[in-house]
Amino acid sequence: MNRLSILLVALPLAACATSQVPSERASWPAAEAYLARIAALDDAGPRLNAVMVTNPDAPAQARAAAAAGLPLGGRTVLVKDNIETREWPTTAGSLALANNTTGRDAPLVTRLRAAGGVVLGKTNLSEWANIRSSRSTSGWSAVGGQTRNPHAIDRNACGSSSGSGAAVAAGFAWAAIGTETDGSITCPASVNGIVGFKPTVGLVSRTHVIPISHSQDTPGPMARSVADAALLLNAIAGSDPADPVTAEADAYKVDFTARLTSASLAGVRIGVLRKQVGDHPQVERLFNDALADLTRAGAVLVPIDFEEPEGLGEAEFTTLLFELREDLAAYLTSSPADIPVRTLAEVIAFNKARAAEEMRWFGQDIFEQAEQTTDREAYEAARAKALRLAEEEGINRLLAEHGVQFLIAPTTGPAWATDLVNGDHFEDSIGAGTFAAVAGTPHLSVPMGAVERLPVGLSIIGGRWDDAAVLKAGAAYERARTARLAEPGLDRWKPASGE
Repeated sequence: MNRLSILLVALPLAACATSQVPSERASWPAAEAYLARIAALDDAGPRLNAVMVTNPDAPAQARAAAAAGLPLGGRTVLVKDNIETREWPTTAGSLALANNTTGRDAPLVTRLRAAGGVVLGKTNLSEWANIRSSRSTSGWSAVGGQTRNPHAIDRNACGSSSGSGAAVAAGFAWAAIGTETDGSITCPASVNGIVGFKPTVGLVSRTHVIPISHSQDTPGPMARSVADAALLLNAIAGSDPADPVTAEADAYKVDFTARLTSASLAGVRIGVLRKQVGDHPQVERLFNDALADLTRAGAVLVPIDFEEPEGLGEAEFTTLLFELREDLAAYLTSSPADIPVRTLAEVIAFNKARAAEEMRWFGQDIFEQAEQTTDREAYEAARAKALRLAEEEGINRLLAEHGVQFLIAPTTGPAWATDLVNGDHFEDSIGAGTFAAVAGTPHLSVPMGAVERLPVGLSIIGGRWDDAAVLKAGAAYERARTARLAEPGLDRWKPASGE
């Protein structure tokens, strides 16, 4: 057995989950072992298709970062392939951007490197962050193929940060960075059995990130513990003059790891969104077990009977359609790379010309709708309505009226079987993530157990800029959790033994 094989065997899935800064000796072997694990399980073996490209210089970079005493100490991070890194093309999974090598780091990546993080590679995603088609299959892109869930490789990893979620769950890096517009960090975190944190919109820069919506887009950390997610958030959060929505970020940026280990739920009032539990009996049982854990930890649970406001979904969709057309064109026009598309209309035409490769499995009806959504007055009215329903009459009202600090519900249901012919099969009755997505408030998904070996997450949602408090609540729940968490099987799904 060679040295890399020894390192690979010595690095189980739970390795490097500690928030303790590793020594120089720990950093480069970990980076080397992660690369070996990717080669063995992503490029070969079950072929998870979670990672698109890797950095062969990562071990040397990790050694240097550890020697410099930087906060992340050479920890390895995988970056979703709609976030620019100077080494590789940033494709959003589309062949239209196969040559989108800009030579730029997104500011969040610049911050990551400055903190001693090592970019280990880039992860696959749902193409164009899953905004192309209403019949898409999450985790598929023309560049990267179909991402597989490491807990059951015939099951979906959810989108659009599917590769980031699957990679962390499979032990391919210390952590990863995803992006979310509505559910694209928290859903893959839930179904892959990891922690995913969608921060307040404006805490992390979106500059040089291929966009959907300036109102709702945000990058965020994905990791195997709340402490690791908080440590990564420390590195990437902060104001960016090129992204006006981040103007207040520095004022609200704190050490998100502070007091995580001592955070308590004693006396904390938490709103339980009963109607967002859905109608899946096994998910409901898991959630009730999580409620019992929270109660034992001293939390005061307040049942809340709340229906999604009529018109929220329609107003959000109109907002996303209008902003997609304008925001994507602004990004494409700014790219210094030699790419064949500079507008959404040109992307649509490209896909038609390359239909055999781009549209074999699903089309681009959402793109085509967005291209026709040009009424600015209607858009502004829709955005105002969506924000009012989600934040003012949604999260803020519920927190105030019930005197609670957080809202909780299951994040989503168990992973569904991947089906390229018929598309995704979401459990629409489960979860409350749309409220946090539209309102731009923090949303944390923490594993709360599994249904037939398929992970399910617990969502903790707070008010705007309550990021540190939400992370503390998540860390306290982790310590109180009694559920047994599923380990990735790296094989096709099968029932738990004896069931």
